Amino acid sequence: MSYAVVNPATGETINTYPTITEEGLQAAIASATEAHRTWSRSTTVAERAALIRRVAELHTERAQELGEIIVREMGKPIEQAVGEVEFAAAIYEYYADNAESLLADEQITLLDGEGSALIRRSSLGPLLGIMPWNFPYYQVARFAGPNLIIGNTILLKHAEQCPESAAAMERIFRDAGFPEGAYVNIYASHDQIETVIADPRVQGVSLTGSERAGAAVAEIAGRHLKKVVLELGGSDPFILLSTDDLDATVEAAVLARVDNNGQACNAAKRFIVVEDLYEPFLEKFTAAMNAVEEGDPAKEGTALGPLSSAKAADGLAEQVERAVSQGATLHSGGARNGNYYSATILTDVGPESDAFREEFFGPVAQVFKVADEEAAVDLANDTPFGLGSYVFTTDQEQALRVADRIEAGMVFVNVVAADGAELPFGGIKRSGSGRELGRFGADEFVNKKMIRIG
Repeated sequence: MSYAVVNPATGETINTYPTITEEGLQAAIASATEAHRTWSRSTTVAERAALIRRVAELHTERAQELGEIIVREMGKPIEQAVGEVEFAAAIYEYYADNAESLLADEQITLLDGEGSALIRRSSLGPLLGIMPWNFPYYQVARFAGPNLIIGNTILLKHAEQCPESAAAMERIFRDAGFPEGAYVNIYASHDQIETVIADPRVQGVSLTGSERAGAAVAEIAGRHLKKVVLELGGSDPFILLSTDDLDATVEAAVLARVDNNGQACNAAKRFIVVEDLYEPFLEKFTAAMNAVEEGDPAKEGTALGPLSSAKAADGLAEQVERAVSQGATLHSGGARNGNYYSATILTDVGPESDAFREEFFGPVAQVFKVADEEAAVDLANDTPFGLGSYVFTTDQEQALRVADRIEAGMVFVNVVAADGAELPFGGIKRSGSGRELGRFGADEFVNKKMIRIG
């Protein structure tokens, strides 16, 4: 394997980076271990929060530069790329603002006996983060932000196609005043990652990525009794039961499917529409998806850039072709131009089709017609995934009723693109385990030490 920046819009290899040596890897682990032993234990929560606040400020100050890096690494349109940097800054700022309350002692009311008891939260040690290419800054922020506040130190293995953004983030942490070893970027191979997980000095692993990667990492971590947080794939349902503004609902549906070039684990991918709205929705949705224009991701106003790599484009094209061969209808789109893939709609996807159970990581929507609320919920839950979901209805009681029944870690009602630094993110089933963001993101890799005083 090799770390390289290959512009997916042009196919040009811009730069390559050497994989870390074995000596370098051991030095990185040692540095993170020493930083935890000294720096994290000699600083207060407020002092660590001040450093994280500076990380937020540097993201904001360097937003354009950082955005341009990931445009050439993974093809995100520049406005979305800068927006991602700004969201990452907001996450760091959230943890800086709330650090002391998130880590405050928690009193326990004793059932009997005199004295008192409390829970005191403290760090575990060096943690390994394995990050994906689709949101290079945001994914790191939601892992590194809370854990550095806690006092853990970070070994960060980024995706092979994101070495430039990985280096830029490490530079930000150093420029913000974090000591050497608090945040260490490692260009590690898969074999070397197994070495890191097995190392007794490393106390936990967080991975965002594919099911396959998550299963492999969890297996290794399990052998070595390491805590893991897994944020994996999704095939999120978008359930339309009623609407008083179909145009606005369609606009939300398109955004939910093509944002980030359709490459988001919690994007809406299966559009489940009650039969009285199916035809009008499909007509308007088709027109809107066909109007999504592909363009140079480096230029302002581009709505749809290339997929992240030739491999990604090959995989998506093969999935669509296989779906059609197994009975699905290519309703619109389905055109490939280099690494670009047009906004696409599949209908008539049956339970016997591979597409019914797969995640499509690109701008491909599946649209289903159902009889009623009951059928919509059944279809929404008929998936191995359970990350996010979307419910559109004018009936508030129905919204909460359906939200209760959906098997997913997140439900968004009448809104898309509404993630926030304060909102926990995570899934169930094959979408992973654990939570990031909000207060729950600061409660995963922490020692909740019980102190009982007589």
